[in-house]
Amino acid sequence: MSSETETLIFVYGTLKRGFCRAHHLTGQTFLAKAVTRPNYLMYDCGEYPGLVVDIEDGVSIQGELWSVDEKGVSLLDQVEGVAENWFSRDPVELINPAVNQPVHAYYFQGDVTHLSRSGSNWVKVT
Repeated sequence: MSSETETLIFVYGTLKRGFCRAHHLTGQTFLAKAVTRPNYLMYDCGEYPGLVVDIEDGVSIQGELWSVDEKGVSLLDQVEGVAENWFSRDPVELINPAVNQPVHAYYFQGDVTHLSRSGSNWVKVT
C-alpha cells in the first residue's frame, strides 16, 4: 500500500473499534485516538451518530484516526451512503494528533432539527 493511495479518515461512531461497523475497517491501519477542533456537533440518529459542522456552538469530537486504502475508502463510502447523500466525505480539522495530511470524516446530510445532540463521544453500542 503506497501513501498516494491512502486516505486519512476520522471515525467517531459505529466505525470505531468495538462498535457494530468496525469490521468495515478490517485490513486498514489504526493510527491513534483523535480529537477534532471545537467546530462540530454530533447528533443521535438512532443506531448511529451524525456529525455536522457548527462553528458557533461546536465542540471537540472524540474518535479515531485511520489510514485507509482506495478499496477501503470505496467500501466506507458505500457503508455511509455517500451516493445516496446520507453522508458526505469531507475534510475535518483535528487537534490531536496533529497531522500534515488532509483528514476526512463522514458528515450527516439529513435534517438535525428534531435530533438530540450526542455530546463529544459516541458511546452507544448497537
